[in-house]
Amino acid sequence: MSESFAKGARTTDGTAPIAYSMTARVLHWLTAALVLTLLALGVVIANEWGGPLQDPLYDLHRSIGAVVIPLIILRLGYRLTHPPLPLPADVPPLQQAAAHATHWALYALLAVQPFVGWVATSAYRAPIMVFGLFELPPIWPQDRPLSERLFVVHALIAAAIAGLVAAHVSAAVYHHFVRRDRVLMRMISG
Repeated sequence: MSESFAKGARTTDGTAPIAYSMTARVLHWLTAALVLTLLALGVVIANEWGGPLQDPLYDLHRSIGAVVIPLIILRLGYRLTHPPLPLPADVPPLQQAAAHATHWALYALLAVQPFVGWVATSAYRAPIMVFGLFELPPIWPQDRPLSERLFVVHALIAAAIAGLVAAHVSAAVYHHFVRRDRVLMRMISG
């Protein structure tokens, strides 16, 4: 049995696992918390609502973005070596395809987004201090016009991530409250 499933957790007929492992759940919820924080910070700093905290909020956004890079690499590696639990058999094929497409689109955008931000910030020549501990090196030569275009791309990717997160959460809520299956609970409590 794959480690992405809780050890010994099976359906009543003993054939299929019913819960994600603690590792899968921690990676999922840590990613969710960081992504939601980044989205909120992004809205605040893009609209310049930070007032005197604007610069520290940029620094926090960049720091969390830097943390997301190894986290997403770890998640992708774990996902590729530990397949996710199957959806219930009675979920229509179109909904299953939509669920898979949503998950892979999230992975793809979350893998690309921090690098777009890093290149854009490098081209702008703003420092990327990671929680005040160290500075990430610039990975692109200074080019303000490119930086401005990339920050637009960064905002568009963020909007796409927000839309996919909303679809993901909506599907989880639908499974829990309408279908009344264990799809949500197996990621919350195992």
